[in-house]
Amino acid sequence: MGAATGKLVVLDRDGVINYDADDYIKSPSQWRALPGSLDAIARLHGAAYRVVVATNQSGVGRGLFSARSLERINALMKREVEAAGGALDGIYCCPHRPDEACGCRKPAPGLLRRIERDFGQSLRGVPFIGDKLSDLDAAVAVGARPVLVRTGNGQRTCAALGDRKAEIYADLASAVAALLTERQAD
Repeated sequence: MGAATGKLVVLDRDGVINYDADDYIKSPSQWRALPGSLDAIARLHGAAYRVVVATNQSGVGRGLFSARSLERINALMKREVEAAGGALDGIYCCPHRPDEACGCRKPAPGLLRRIERDFGQSLRGVPFIGDKLSDLDAAVAVGARPVLVRTGNGQRTCAALGDRKAEIYADLASAVAALLTERQAD
């Protein structure tokens, strides 16, 4: 990974931090962390990184689960991260359906622009770790570093990269290990 700007990392949620589901993660009881992901976030936190989540959650807009359920899922994720010794400095969610053409649904840059405003920092050069083309495209739209993990939809995404450039790792733990090794070399 190239030199990071500041000490901020943006993560997608489903397929990166936790297992994804074709029919959506609709309740806290369905949320399960991927192996090594909570420890990876704790390692980032221990290295003084601010960790922010940017996630599309169209299940809310589709009426499959409520905004309150989404809040409860994210609260569980936050508790699990904290129990592992990490912290999440922000969770940004787009609840809209794809057909709503909002500006916050990845690959649109709206969520990432909000993060920039809220943190007072450009995301140029900041790693954005995701498992879908929409994550990579959103990263490119704001000048962030697109990083792809093979968990979740990552394997399919690798096959569909085309001309897109991305750093590719097996999982969040591998991506974080590379980032922290790079940081030590700087």
